[in-house]
Amino acid sequence: MIELKWDKLKNLLPKNPNIKGLLKKIDARNQGFYTAISDKSYFDKITKFATLARKKYKHFVILGIGGSALSAKLFNDSLKKSPNIHIIDNVDPSLIIETEKKLELKKTLFLVISKSGETIETLAQFQYFKDKIAKAKLKEKDHFVFISEKNSALNIHAKKNSCEFFEIPKNIGGRFSAFTAVGLLPTALIGINIKNILDGARTAVENFRTESPTKNFSFILASIQYALSKKGKTINVLFPYCQNLKTINAFYIQLLAESIGKNNKGITPMSAKGATDQHSQLQLFTQGPNDKLFIFIEEENPKNDIAIPNSLANSPFKKPLTFSQLLKIEKIATEQSLNKNSRPNLTIKINELNEKTLGALIMLLFCSISFLGELYGINAYDQPGVKLGKEITKKLLLK
Repeated sequence: MIELKWDKLKNLLPKNPNIKGLLKKIDARNQGFYTAISDKSYFDKITKFATLARKKYKHFVILGIGGSALSAKLFNDSLKKSPNIHIIDNVDPSLIIETEKKLELKKTLFLVISKSGETIETLAQFQYFKDKIAKAKLKEKDHFVFISEKNSALNIHAKKNSCEFFEIPKNIGGRFSAFTAVGLLPTALIGINIKNILDGARTAVENFRTESPTKNFSFILASIQYALSKKGKTINVLFPYCQNLKTINAFYIQLLAESIGKNNKGITPMSAKGATDQHSQLQLFTQGPNDKLFIFIEEENPKNDIAIPNSLANSPFKKPLTFSQLLKIEKIATEQSLNKNSRPNLTIKINELNEKTLGALIMLLFCSISFLGELYGINAYDQPGVKLGKEITKKLLLK
């Protein structure tokens, strides 16, 4: 399902690593993102609600920011591209007005998502659309679903107003919440099979529990990232050669930055897309500062493909070729360009982008962050810097 091509970087793996000990440390932190995926009743509730809601509503609007929106956006952009899902992940009025114009309120379900139940941006969005629903003489309980922690302000509000509520387990942080209602409810609402997503995630967890240092892909990825950061390569470039995976860059940027950037330590994530950024960033990548690790993501067997007609007199294509074959050649060329300039790189390969492989890919990235946190000796699951910004915002609002 997923392979890791990392042969040229094997020398970076520690000798005789204690994977068992690292897993013990990770388990001791009691994080639920890799254990909660076995809660069948939780996911049955999501599926049942989504099945009924699809018959009743035309538009599904996510009111949330950061980890409360990115996983749903990733699932939609990668698997469906449904015009029925709308994500308001900012408080810029232009985005709100633009989205509102697309909606028919009577046929709209709003998903209010905030782990804490106190996110300023989300509360502002909710209050705006709550007012719109009231003015349209519609019932709040018919048009709002709340996703938050148990006993949060949003949970209390949902109970008081008889609105549907889905819990985010307390031991799952926002950026790790893709396999909770945060990511899966919006995904199920547009008809994507969340069972397959969870099946894929479980295969990655099985690999995560493997104690073999040459087979545990999340450990290998984290070990390479950590070793290279100690050599001054503190920037990681995520470089998917798959158009439908473009949103994974934004998803991983938050995951890596918010988890590992602490105590004057960390890795800076960067975004690139093949083959587009061969024509913009590759000059910097090959001949600029040698301070980066490049992480390619490659789809081996894409579902869609089309042939390139050989109709030009001086065509560079000397034999029949498809666009997906051309994209693979472009990736190989980029990889070889980096190798010739001694720029470290590895490739995460998926056989085909679908629910199972995307679920496995996301869980692989989650688990690699867990290993990376332990290698750095930091808590990968808190975000004190983010909290500080929120506290300052609240103080400014009181002035």
